[in-house]
Amino acid sequence: MKCPFCGNADSKVLDSRNSDESNVIRRRRECLGCNKRYTTYEAIETMPILVVKSDGTRQAFDANKLKRGILRACEKRPISMAQIDIVVSDIQKNIQNTLDQEITSKDLGEMVMERLKVLDDVAYVRFASVYRKFADLTHFVSFLEEFKHDINTKVDGTKSE
Repeated sequence: MKCPFCGNADSKVLDSRNSDESNVIRRRRECLGCNKRYTTYEAIETMPILVVKSDGTRQAFDANKLKRGILRACEKRPISMAQIDIVVSDIQKNIQNTLDQEITSKDLGEMVMERLKVLDDVAYVRFASVYRKFADLTHFVSFLEEFKHDINTKVDGTKSE
């Protein structure tokens, strides 16, 4: 960090504090050349993530939009806001940890379904019915049969035919 007064690159940190925003750190520094003090703000750089929709269009990833979709699926279910926040945060971290700048809406939907399946069966089916855009009742019944098979396998510990 260069001193704004003399340009010296050597300084020592006197104090570090988190700023109002959790991703910014405020540091009070003292130049080792001229002994003047100054403040720097360090922010964690995040890469914008784009969601590639099924029609090929792209839009910025919006955690609030993701949360709204999950909230709709979890409406009138015994799921706390804290649990929903954890799901959203977990998905957001997974996306950012991939280091890819794009994610398909299909992959994003699968991530949500994976977590809702563990969290609440009804929320899972609700989300799936919107996300998978079932063409007709036959497709929806087929999905429910597959889901029922998965539940029986999980409960019994064996695969039923």
